[in-house]
Amino acid sequence: MSTGASPRGRSAVLDPTLLDGLRARLGAAPGAAGPPDDDAVADALRASGRVLGSDALADLTRAARAELSGAGPLQPLLEEPGVTDVLVNGPDDVWVDRGDGLRRSDVRLPGAADVRALAVRMAAVAGARLDDASPVVDARLPDGTRLHAAVEPIAPAGAVIALRVLRQAVLDLPALTARGAVPAAWGSLLAGLVGGRANLLVTGGTGTGKTTLLAALLGLVPPGERLVTVEEARELAPVHPHVVALAARRANVEGSGEVTLTDLVHGALRMRPDRIVLGECRGAEVRELLLALNTGHDGGMATVHANAAEHVPARLEALAALAGMPRAAVAAQADAALDVVLHLRRRRGVRHLAQVAVVRSAAPGELEVRPVATWGGPGGGDPVPGPGWDDLLRRWEPC
Repeated sequence: MSTGASPRGRSAVLDPTLLDGLRARLGAAPGAAGPPDDDAVADALRASGRVLGSDALADLTRAARAELSGAGPLQPLLEEPGVTDVLVNGPDDVWVDRGDGLRRSDVRLPGAADVRALAVRMAAVAGARLDDASPVVDARLPDGTRLHAAVEPIAPAGAVIALRVLRQAVLDLPALTARGAVPAAWGSLLAGLVGGRANLLVTGGTGTGKTTLLAALLGLVPPGERLVTVEEARELAPVHPHVVALAARRANVEGSGEVTLTDLVHGALRMRPDRIVLGECRGAEVRELLLALNTGHDGGMATVHANAAEHVPARLEALAALAGMPRAAVAAQADAALDVVLHLRRRRGVRHLAQVAVVRSAAPGELEVRPVATWGGPGGGDPVPGPGWDDLLRRWEPC
Protein backbone atom coordinates (compact mmCIF):
# COMPACT_ATOMS: atom_id res chain seq x y z
CA MET A 1 0.00 0.00 0.00
CA SER A 2 1.46 3.36 -1.01
CA THR A 3 2.23 6.08 1.47
CA GLY A 4 0.91 8.58 -1.03
CA ALA A 5 3.83 10.94 -0.50
CA SER A 6 3.25 14.00 -2.64
CA PRO A 7 5.48 16.34 -4.59
CA ARG A 8 7.28 18.96 -2.55
CA GLY A 9 4.95 21.65 -1.21
CA ARG A 10 1.79 19.49 -1.22
CA SER A 11 0.28 17.54 1.67
CA ALA A 12 1.30 13.89 1.90
CA VAL A 13 -1.29 11.20 2.57
CA LEU A 14 -0.71 8.57 5.24
CA ASP A 15 -2.20 5.11 4.89
CA PRO A 16 -3.81 3.68 8.05
CA THR A 17 -1.27 0.86 8.39
CA LEU A 18 1.68 3.24 8.45
CA LEU A 19 -0.11 5.61 10.85
CA ASP A 20 -0.90 2.79 13.27
CA GLY A 21 2.74 1.72 13.15
CA LEU A 22 3.90 5.24 13.92
CA ARG A 23 1.54 5.44 16.90
CA ALA A 24 2.93 2.20 18.23
CA ARG A 25 6.55 3.38 17.86
CA LEU A 26 5.98 6.87 19.23
CA GLY A 27 3.42 6.12 21.90
CA ALA A 28 1.27 8.81 20.32
CA ALA A 29 -2.06 7.13 20.96
CA PRO A 30 -4.54 9.05 23.15
CA GLY A 31 -3.23 9.34 26.70
CA ALA A 32 0.45 9.49 25.74
CA ALA A 33 2.73 11.76 27.75
CA GLY A 34 3.27 14.36 25.02
CA PRO A 35 3.34 15.00 21.29
CA PRO A 36 6.33 13.80 19.25
CA ASP A 37 8.64 16.31 17.58
CA ASP A 38 9.70 16.27 13.92
CA ASP A 39 12.92 14.38 14.57
CA ALA A 40 11.10 11.62 16.46
CA VAL A 41 8.50 11.29 13.70
CA ALA A 42 11.19 11.19 10.99
CA ASP A 43 13.10 8.50 12.90
CA ALA A 44 9.94 6.43 13.25
CA LEU A 45 9.24 6.77 9.53
CA ARG A 46 12.74 5.54 8.70
CA ALA A 47 12.30 2.65 11.12
CA SER A 48 9.09 1.65 9.34
CA GLY A 49 11.18 0.22 6.51
CA ARG A 50 9.71 2.51 3.84
CA VAL A 51 12.26 3.76 1.33
CA LEU A 52 11.83 7.54 1.16
CA GLY A 53 13.78 10.34 -0.45
CA SER A 54 14.55 13.47 1.56
CA ASP A 55 11.68 15.49 0.08
CA ALA A 56 9.16 12.69 0.53
CA LEU A 57 10.38 12.13 4.10
CA ALA A 58 9.91 15.83 4.93
CA ASP A 59 6.40 15.86 3.43
CA LEU A 60 5.42 12.67 5.20
CA THR A 61 6.87 13.92 8.49
CA ARG A 62 4.66 17.02 8.34
CA ALA A 63 1.61 14.93 7.49
CA ALA A 64 2.34 12.48 10.31
CA ARG A 65 2.81 15.27 12.84
CA ALA A 66 -0.53 16.75 11.78
CA GLU A 67 -2.26 13.40 12.27
CA LEU A 68 -0.52 12.44 15.51
CA SER A 69 -0.45 15.69 17.45
CA GLY A 70 -2.04 18.41 15.31
CA ALA A 71 -5.24 19.07 13.44
CA GLY A 72 -4.89 16.49 10.68
CA PRO A 73 -6.19 17.84 7.34
CA LEU A 74 -6.86 21.20 9.01
CA GLN A 75 -3.22 21.70 10.02
CA PRO A 76 -2.15 23.42 6.75
CA LEU A 77 -4.87 26.03 7.33
CA LEU A 78 -3.70 26.66 10.89
CA GLU A 79 -0.14 27.15 9.67
CA GLU A 80 -1.06 29.78 7.06
CA PRO A 81 0.21 33.26 8.02
CA GLY A 82 -2.62 35.50 9.15
CA VAL A 83 -5.17 32.77 9.87
CA THR A 84 -7.04 33.40 13.12
CA ASP A 85 -9.87 30.84 13.05
CA VAL A 86 -10.71 27.53 11.39
CA LEU A 87 -14.29 26.28 11.73
CA VAL A 88 -15.73 22.92 10.73
CA ASN A 89 -19.51 22.63 10.48
CA GLY A 90 -19.43 19.36 8.53
CA PRO A 91 -17.23 17.32 6.18
CA ASP A 92 -17.86 19.71 3.24
CA ASP A 93 -18.33 22.85 5.31
CA VAL A 94 -14.92 24.17 6.46
CA TRP A 95 -14.42 27.91 6.98
CA VAL A 96 -11.30 29.98 7.61
CA ASP A 97 -10.72 33.55 8.79
CA ARG A 98 -7.51 35.15 7.56
CA GLY A 99 -8.19 38.41 9.37
CA ASP A 100 -10.70 39.76 6.87
CA GLY A 101 -13.77 37.69 7.69
CA LEU A 102 -14.83 34.09 7.18
CA ARG A 103 -14.31 32.41 3.80
CA ARG A 104 -15.25 28.88 2.80
CA SER A 105 -12.19 26.64 2.41
CA ASP A 106 -11.66 24.00 -0.24
CA VAL A 107 -10.57 21.51 2.46
CA ARG A 108 -12.89 18.51 2.61
CA LEU A 109 -13.15 15.63 5.07
CA PRO A 110 -14.39 12.20 3.91
CA GLY A 111 -17.53 12.14 6.05
CA ALA A 112 -19.28 13.06 9.30
CA ALA A 113 -17.63 10.14 11.10
CA ASP A 114 -14.23 11.52 10.12
CA VAL A 115 -15.10 14.97 11.53
CA ARG A 116 -16.08 13.33 14.81
CA ALA A 117 -12.96 11.17 14.87
CA LEU A 118 -10.78 14.24 14.27
CA ALA A 119 -12.49 16.15 17.08
CA VAL A 120 -12.10 13.22 19.49
CA ARG A 121 -8.43 12.77 18.59
CA MET A 122 -7.61 16.47 19.01
CA ALA A 123 -9.36 16.46 22.39
CA ALA A 124 -7.27 13.46 23.46
CA VAL A 125 -4.06 15.19 22.31
CA ALA A 126 -5.11 18.18 24.43
CA GLY A 127 -5.58 15.89 27.43
CA ALA A 128 -9.37 16.16 27.43
CA ARG A 129 -12.31 13.83 26.89
CA LEU A 130 -14.89 14.02 24.09
CA ASP A 131 -17.51 11.30 23.74
CA ASP A 132 -21.23 10.64 24.18
CA ALA A 133 -20.95 11.04 27.95
CA SER A 134 -18.92 14.26 27.65
CA PRO A 135 -20.04 15.76 24.32
CA VAL A 136 -18.44 19.24 24.61
CA VAL A 137 -14.77 20.08 25.02
CA ASP A 138 -12.88 23.35 25.53
CA ALA A 139 -9.14 22.70 25.51
CA ARG A 140 -5.79 23.66 23.99
CA LEU A 141 -3.63 21.75 21.56
CA PRO A 142 0.11 21.47 22.33
CA ASP A 143 0.88 24.48 20.10
CA GLY A 144 -1.59 26.65 22.04
CA THR A 145 -4.42 26.51 19.50
CA ARG A 146 -7.77 26.78 21.26
CA LEU A 147 -10.08 23.86 20.56
CA HIS A 148 -13.81 23.94 21.10
CA ALA A 149 -15.78 20.99 19.76
CA ALA A 150 -19.12 19.31 20.24
CA VAL A 151 -20.40 15.90 19.13
CA GLU A 152 -23.78 14.21 19.09
CA PRO A 153 -26.22 14.62 20.73
CA ILE A 154 -25.16 18.25 21.24
CA ALA A 155 -24.26 18.65 17.55
CA PRO A 156 -26.94 17.00 15.36
CA ALA A 157 -24.56 17.11 12.36
CA GLY A 158 -22.32 14.60 14.14
CA ALA A 159 -19.57 16.99 15.24
CA VAL A 160 -18.55 20.64 14.95
CA ILE A 161 -15.06 22.03 15.54
CA ALA A 162 -13.82 25.57 16.22
CA LEU A 163 -10.08 26.26 16.30
CA ARG A 164 -8.62 29.61 17.34
CA VAL A 165 -4.98 30.22 16.39
CA LEU A 166 -2.77 31.94 18.94
CA ARG A 167 0.20 33.79 17.50
CA GLN A 168 2.79 35.50 19.63
CA ALA A 169 2.51 39.28 19.37
CA VAL A 170 5.89 40.74 18.45
CA LEU A 171 5.14 44.04 16.66
CA ASP A 172 6.52 47.18 18.29
CA LEU A 173 4.74 50.52 18.54
CA PRO A 174 6.39 52.09 15.44
CA ALA A 175 5.31 49.05 13.40
CA LEU A 176 1.73 49.38 14.64
CA THR A 177 1.78 53.07 13.76
CA ALA A 178 3.08 52.28 10.27
CA ARG A 179 0.27 49.75 9.81
CA GLY A 180 -2.36 52.30 10.76
CA ALA A 181 -3.30 50.58 14.01
CA VAL A 182 -2.19 53.50 16.20
CA PRO A 183 -2.32 57.18 15.20
CA ALA A 184 1.09 58.86 15.18
CA ALA A 185 -0.36 61.73 17.23
CA TRP A 186 -0.87 59.37 20.18
CA GLY A 187 2.60 57.82 20.14
CA SER A 188 4.17 60.17 22.68
CA LEU A 189 1.20 59.77 25.04
CA LEU A 190 1.47 55.97 24.96
CA ALA A 191 5.20 56.21 25.66
CA GLY A 192 4.46 58.58 28.53
CA LEU A 193 1.86 56.26 30.02
CA VAL A 194 4.33 53.38 30.05
CA GLY A 195 7.28 55.46 31.22
CA GLY A 196 5.17 57.14 33.90
CA ARG A 197 4.01 53.74 35.20
CA ALA A 198 0.30 54.25 34.56
CA ASN A 199 -1.89 51.23 35.20
CA LEU A 200 -3.41 50.41 31.80
CA LEU A 201 -6.38 48.37 30.66
CA VAL A 202 -6.43 47.42 26.96
CA THR A 203 -9.96 46.58 25.86
CA GLY A 204 -11.82 45.55 22.73
CA GLY A 205 -13.72 42.72 21.11
CA THR A 206 -12.35 39.40 19.93
CA GLY A 207 -9.67 39.79 17.27
CA THR A 208 -9.21 43.55 17.65
CA GLY A 209 -5.50 43.30 18.48
CA LYS A 210 -5.50 43.69 22.27
CA THR A 211 -2.59 41.32 22.84
CA THR A 212 -0.61 42.87 19.97
CA LEU A 213 -0.93 46.37 21.42
CA LEU A 214 -0.16 45.11 24.92
CA ALA A 215 3.06 43.45 23.71
CA ALA A 216 4.08 46.65 21.91
CA LEU A 217 3.52 48.70 25.07
CA LEU A 218 5.62 46.25 27.09
CA GLY A 219 8.43 46.83 24.63
CA LEU A 220 8.53 50.43 25.87
CA VAL A 221 9.21 49.40 29.49
CA PRO A 222 12.75 50.34 30.58
CA PRO A 223 15.12 47.37 30.23
CA GLY A 224 16.08 47.42 33.90
CA GLU A 225 12.56 46.45 35.01
CA ARG A 226 11.33 42.89 35.59
CA LEU A 227 8.06 41.93 33.87
CA VAL A 228 5.96 39.03 35.12
CA THR A 229 3.31 38.05 32.57
CA VAL A 230 0.34 35.79 33.36
CA GLU A 231 -1.62 34.20 30.51
CA GLU A 232 -3.89 31.29 29.80
CA ALA A 233 -1.56 30.35 26.93
CA ARG A 234 1.53 32.30 26.04
CA GLU A 235 0.90 34.92 23.35
CA LEU A 236 2.89 37.87 24.63
CA ALA A 237 6.43 38.05 23.30
CA PRO A 238 7.56 41.60 24.14
CA VAL A 239 10.94 42.80 22.98
CA HIS A 240 12.33 43.15 26.49
CA PRO A 241 15.35 41.57 28.20
CA HIS A 242 13.68 40.53 31.47
CA VAL A 243 10.34 38.76 31.06
CA VAL A 244 9.08 35.98 33.34
CA ALA A 245 6.21 34.24 31.53
CA LEU A 246 3.67 32.20 33.51
CA ALA A 247 0.93 30.16 31.80
CA ALA A 248 -2.14 28.58 33.37
CA ARG A 249 -2.75 24.84 33.22
CA ARG A 250 -6.09 23.11 32.83
CA ALA A 251 -7.07 20.12 34.90
CA ASN A 252 -6.27 16.74 33.38
CA VAL A 253 -8.87 14.10 32.54
CA GLU A 254 -8.90 13.05 36.21
CA GLY A 255 -9.74 16.61 37.22
CA SER A 256 -6.44 17.35 38.97
CA GLY A 257 -3.39 19.50 38.27
CA GLU A 258 -5.21 22.74 37.47
CA VAL A 259 -3.36 26.04 37.93
CA THR A 260 -5.67 29.00 37.39
CA LEU A 261 -4.99 32.60 36.40
CA THR A 262 -6.05 33.58 39.92
CA ASP A 263 -3.36 31.30 41.34
CA LEU A 264 -0.73 32.77 39.02
CA VAL A 265 -1.58 36.42 39.66
CA HIS A 266 -1.47 35.74 43.39
CA GLY A 267 1.88 33.95 43.03
CA ALA A 268 3.32 36.64 40.77
CA LEU A 269 3.22 39.08 43.65
CA ARG A 270 5.91 37.00 45.37
CA MET A 271 8.23 36.94 42.36
CA ARG A 272 9.62 40.44 42.85
CA PRO A 273 7.86 41.97 39.83
CA ASP A 274 8.40 45.54 38.72
CA ARG A 275 5.27 45.18 36.63
CA ILE A 276 2.52 42.56 36.64
CA VAL A 277 0.83 41.90 33.31
CA LEU A 278 -2.33 39.84 32.86
CA GLY A 279 -2.70 38.78 29.23
CA GLU A 280 -6.47 38.45 29.40
CA CYS A 281 -8.74 39.05 32.37
CA ARG A 282 -11.84 36.94 31.89
CA GLY A 283 -13.00 35.75 35.30
CA ALA A 284 -12.49 35.84 39.04
CA GLU A 285 -8.80 36.71 38.62
CA VAL A 286 -9.90 40.35 38.21
CA ARG A 287 -10.04 40.54 42.02
CA GLU A 288 -6.39 39.53 42.33
CA LEU A 289 -5.44 41.97 39.58
CA LEU A 290 -7.16 44.93 41.23
CA LEU A 291 -5.68 44.03 44.62
CA ALA A 292 -2.20 43.76 43.08
CA LEU A 293 -2.47 47.16 41.41
CA ASN A 294 -3.60 48.62 44.73
CA THR A 295 -0.58 47.36 46.67
CA GLY A 296 2.16 49.44 45.10
CA HIS A 297 2.57 47.42 41.88
CA ASP A 298 2.05 50.36 39.56
CA GLY A 299 2.73 50.20 35.84
CA GLY A 300 0.64 47.04 35.51
CA MET A 301 -1.33 46.16 32.40
CA ALA A 302 -4.12 43.79 31.39
CA THR A 303 -6.63 43.18 28.61
CA VAL A 304 -10.39 42.79 28.98
CA HIS A 305 -13.13 42.09 26.46
CA ALA A 306 -15.52 45.04 26.12
CA ASN A 307 -17.66 46.62 23.39
CA ALA A 308 -16.60 50.18 24.21
CA ALA A 309 -14.57 52.04 26.79
CA GLU A 310 -17.79 53.24 28.43
CA HIS A 311 -18.83 49.60 29.00
CA VAL A 312 -15.72 48.66 30.99
CA PRO A 313 -17.30 49.32 34.45
CA ALA A 314 -20.15 46.88 33.72
CA ARG A 315 -17.67 44.33 32.40
CA LEU A 316 -15.48 44.60 35.50
CA GLU A 317 -18.52 44.27 37.75
CA ALA A 318 -19.62 41.11 35.93
CA LEU A 319 -16.17 39.52 36.21
CA ALA A 320 -15.69 40.56 39.83
CA ALA A 321 -19.08 39.09 40.73
CA LEU A 322 -17.55 35.69 39.94
CA ALA A 323 -15.12 36.37 42.80
CA GLY A 324 -17.90 37.51 45.14
CA MET A 325 -17.00 41.22 45.02
CA PRO A 326 -19.91 43.64 45.53
CA ARG A 327 -20.37 46.49 43.08
CA ALA A 328 -19.21 49.20 45.48
CA ALA A 329 -15.98 47.31 46.20
CA VAL A 330 -15.29 46.89 42.49
CA ALA A 331 -15.79 50.63 41.90
CA ALA A 332 -13.52 51.60 44.79
CA GLN A 333 -10.78 49.14 43.84
CA ALA A 334 -10.86 49.94 40.11
CA ASP A 335 -10.88 53.70 40.72
CA ALA A 336 -7.74 53.39 42.85
CA ALA A 337 -6.06 50.76 40.65
CA LEU A 338 -6.64 51.84 37.03
CA ASP A 339 -5.57 55.01 35.25
CA VAL A 340 -6.28 54.74 31.52
CA VAL A 341 -8.29 52.50 29.20
CA LEU A 342 -7.10 51.98 25.62
CA HIS A 343 -9.97 50.62 23.52
CA LEU A 344 -9.50 48.93 20.15
CA ARG A 345 -11.96 48.30 17.34
CA ARG A 346 -11.93 46.39 14.08
CA ARG A 347 -13.31 48.33 11.13
CA ARG A 348 -13.50 46.79 7.66
CA GLY A 349 -10.89 44.24 8.66
CA VAL A 350 -8.47 46.87 10.06
CA ARG A 351 -7.68 46.81 13.77
CA HIS A 352 -7.03 50.21 15.34
CA LEU A 353 -6.87 52.06 18.64
CA ALA A 354 -10.23 53.84 18.71
CA GLN A 355 -10.56 55.40 22.18
CA VAL A 356 -8.38 56.72 24.97
CA ALA A 357 -10.34 56.95 28.22
CA VAL A 358 -9.71 57.81 31.84
CA VAL A 359 -10.98 55.92 34.87
CA ARG A 360 -12.61 57.84 37.68
CA SER A 361 -15.25 57.62 40.38
CA ALA A 362 -18.44 59.36 39.25
CA ALA A 363 -20.06 59.07 42.70
CA PRO A 364 -19.57 56.91 45.79
CA GLY A 365 -19.82 53.31 44.62
CA GLU A 366 -20.04 54.31 40.94
CA LEU A 367 -17.20 53.77 38.46
CA GLU A 368 -16.95 55.73 35.22
CA VAL A 369 -14.68 55.25 32.22
CA ARG A 370 -14.83 58.46 30.18
CA PRO A 371 -13.32 58.73 26.67
CA VAL A 372 -11.12 61.80 26.24
CA ALA A 373 -10.12 61.17 22.60
CA THR A 374 -11.41 59.08 19.69
CA TRP A 375 -10.11 57.97 16.30
CA GLY A 376 -11.95 56.40 13.37
CA GLY A 377 -8.93 54.46 12.14
CA PRO A 378 -7.05 54.72 8.83
CA GLY A 379 -9.04 56.88 6.46
CA GLY A 380 -11.14 58.19 9.32
CA GLY A 381 -9.34 61.49 9.69
CA ASP A 382 -7.24 62.80 12.56
CA PRO A 383 -7.86 61.77 16.18
CA VAL A 384 -10.51 63.91 17.85
CA PRO A 385 -9.66 65.18 21.34
CA GLY A 386 -12.45 65.69 23.86
CA PRO A 387 -12.88 67.15 27.34
CA GLY A 388 -10.08 65.98 29.61
CA TRP A 389 -7.57 65.32 26.81
CA ASP A 390 -5.30 68.23 27.76
CA ASP A 391 -5.34 67.17 31.41
CA LEU A 392 -4.31 63.64 30.37
CA LEU A 393 -1.42 64.99 28.31
CA ARG A 394 -0.24 67.23 31.13
CA ARG A 395 -0.16 64.27 33.50
CA TRP A 396 1.39 61.58 31.30
CA GLU A 397 2.95 62.89 28.10
CA PRO A 398 6.77 63.16 28.34
CA CYS A 399 8.15 66.66 28.58
